[in-house]
Formats: sequence, C-alpha cells, structure tokens
Amino acid sequence: MAPAAARGRVFALARGELTLLARNRAALTYALVLPGMLTYSMKTAVEGVDLKGTGLDLGTLLVPGSIGMALVLAVYMNLVGVYVLRREGLVLKRLRAGELTDSEILSGSALPAVLLGLAQCVLLVGGVSVALDVSAPKAPYLAVVGVAVGVVQMVMLAAATAAFTRTAESAQLTPVPMMMLSMVGSGLFVPLDVMPDQVASVCELLPLTPVVDLVRAGWTGDMGVADVLGTLATALAWTVLAGWAVRERFRWEPRR
Repeated sequence: MAPAAARGRVFALARGELTLLARNRAALTYALVLPGMLTYSMKTAVEGVDLKGTGLDLGTLLVPGSIGMALVLAVYMNLVGVYVLRREGLVLKRLRAGELTDSEILSGSALPAVLLGLAQCVLLVGGVSVALDVSAPKAPYLAVVGVAVGVVQMVMLAAATAAFTRTAESAQLTPVPMMMLSMVGSGLFVPLDVMPDQVASVCELLPLTPVVDLVRAGWTGDMGVADVLGTLATALAWTVLAGWAVRERFRWEPRR
C-alpha cells in the first residue's frame, strides 16, 4: 500500500510539473529543438574527422552523440532551472510540509523532463538512422543500459548543480560548464580514439563519457564484459558523488 501511495504522490507532482512545462514555450522549444539543431550542425563538422581505426562511421558517431545531447539539454539543463525556480518560489518548502518525502519531490519534479528527454532520444535516433542509413544496434541492451544510466546521472547532477546555484538567473549559467565539457570531451561528436592519449585519459573520466560509450557500444557491439563493468563503475561513481552533494548541500528554500 505504501509504495502505491508514494507512486501516486510522485505522479501527481509530475502532472503538475508537466502542465507547467507545457506552458513554458521557451523551455519546451529549447529542450525539443536544440538537440536536433546541434546534431544537424555537427554533422558537417564531423564529416572531416578521420574515423579510420575507430570502428565507427558517421552514423554510429552521430546517433550516440544525439542521445547525449538530448540527455544534457532536455534533462540536465532543464532540471537545473526547475529545481532552482521551485526553490526560489518556495514551492519545495511547501511540498516538504506535506506527505511527500525529499526523494519523491525530486523524482516527481524530474519525471516530465525525463520523459521529454526519452522522447527526444527516440526522435533523434529515428531521424539520424533514416538520414544516414544507420544499421540496427548489434547489442541493443547496452544502448538501453546507457540511456537508463544517463537519465539517472543527469537527474542527480542537475539536483547537485541546483544546490550550488544561488538564483534563478544564475541557473542559466551554472549548467553551461557541464554542457561544454560533455560536447567537447565526452565523445559526443569527436571520438576519444582520435584524441591524444593523455587528453583521452582525462576525458574518459567525465560524467557523460561512460553513457556515450555504452550507447555507442550498443550499435557497434564491440565492448567486452570487463569494459562494460569499468564503464558502469565510472558512471556510478559520478552518480554517487552527485547524490552525496545533493544530500549534503541541497537547499529547500531560498538563501537569506
């Protein structure tokens, strides 16, 4: 009975957030349109990348990259603003005074962004696959695991970023470093294999890199069990670190 009641509270909160998201045309357009636009714009840029020896082609490079962009923009960047705006508007404080637990508040607030991100992933994969004649994934379970891990990681990182974001205005800026690092260093559109070894070793440790690696391995099927476990360990480490930051630093009301 208790789990059913908890789900009901989370879904009720999610419905309210979904209504607010649907009314926010700027945020909705940003989350829906920008990942596709960036993927299209990057297609021309990466056509000149030498992929020999990487086991990749343009399609298997862009499909995982588009999924990574959807997770960063539709889930992570969107949620940072949601958490900060609800905190500054005293919404989180009022919710805590009711039956909702802290995890239910964070989960219910995140659910619409997560659904939006997943829908965007499906649309981008379909569009890129058709446009570039990408073959079906050889290990689809790895792609599914990568997306699932990425969703959880982006939600936790968004809450952690919101904990260090002082105002609603600054919520437009604090997610930018994560977005830029992911675009440049996580292999979204430039494989780590073509980077210098020292740079690639650092980029392997970035939050989104294991997610992109898992999704890409879903299409190429070239990741062994040991590599999968190591990649999951990196993703889990970032998720745990973000969860610790949320537990220790997340604020439920505005700073005074």
